[in-house]
Amino acid sequence: MTGALLFFTVVMSLTSCGLDMPKEVPSSYETMTVTKTDIEVPLKFSAKLKGQADVTITPQVSGQLMQICVSEGQMVKKGQTLFVIDSRNAQLDLEAAEANLQAALASENSAKLEYDSNKNLFEKQIVSRYMLDNSENAYKRAQASVAQARAQVNRAKVTLGFCTISSPVTGMIGEIPVRTGDQVSPASHLTIVSGNQQMDAEFSVTEALIEASVSAGLTKEDREQRLAELPDVTFIMKNGTEYQHKGHITSLTGVVDASTGSLGAKASFPNPDGHLFSGIQGTVMLPFEEKDVMVIPQMAVLRLQDKSLVYKVNADSTATAVSVTYTDAGNGKDFIVTSGLNVGDRIVTVGANNVQEGQQVLFPEAPKNEE
Repeated sequence: MTGALLFFTVVMSLTSCGLDMPKEVPSSYETMTVTKTDIEVPLKFSAKLKGQADVTITPQVSGQLMQICVSEGQMVKKGQTLFVIDSRNAQLDLEAAEANLQAALASENSAKLEYDSNKNLFEKQIVSRYMLDNSENAYKRAQASVAQARAQVNRAKVTLGFCTISSPVTGMIGEIPVRTGDQVSPASHLTIVSGNQQMDAEFSVTEALIEASVSAGLTKEDREQRLAELPDVTFIMKNGTEYQHKGHITSLTGVVDASTGSLGAKASFPNPDGHLFSGIQGTVMLPFEEKDVMVIPQMAVLRLQDKSLVYKVNADSTATAVSVTYTDAGNGKDFIVTSGLNVGDRIVTVGANNVQEGQQVLFPEAPKNEE
């Protein structure tokens, strides 16, 4: 009795001093009404970069590598010398071929003199037709020998030219696995010149996506037009950095991979500053517009084991959990609902993680004090 009286006395004292006791107030929730809208979904595909003019450099002749004229990572121009192979044997072959040509020309000249002489004598009926024909055939054989010798000279010149290897494109030198003094052959890999003014990002897209973007059964011209109408794409580095220049899808393989159900695709990106290199892996992001879909904020969805729940507000302002399925909108804040909700449903957004089944989540506004 004494304790109860003391408690009552303290309460009355606080009240008399003008202090308000704490009042129980309902929790605050925010809700939204589900509607349909259009949204741009960023589709992402793993990709690998490759220069449009990447060229593997291999020798056309065998021999000792005498000189490496470039270094790894160096920018080179078309026609610039890359490697020099020992050309002494090729030079000797050229000299021998030129000597054979001179001998063939001399033989041709002699055969022509013989033929002209017999032709003149035949007209004077001094020699027979047989001698004339033999001299004519000998002259034709000499002409053929000259043509063959001239071809050998040209072949020797080409072989000699192969001893100096030049860049077929403007680009950047890749890895050089050989060293000066190595024996090389047509099977040897010297380097790769990456023509990186334009880079291709190679990736795979699903067949369903392509059917939605580029309808099947189109003519080649229509197909190219549809490809041209596709939106620009973005290349994202592994560290999340977006490449500053936009690219565009330029080609599809046209054949669906039976094991993956996807199509190979390429997107071309300009590389004026040389910031992109062949072999870089990253992500190609294609903006894809979803029309007439239900979009809700991610905070409205609660994950419970293998289910995804959303609290739907009933007519009596109480909340009921409903199971939904959805896809990611790709913007980090929204989901696209595919089942479980209907247009016009009211759901809890802010505070959904604090709601309990059957709890009242909408409250009438408190009356305003009249002045």
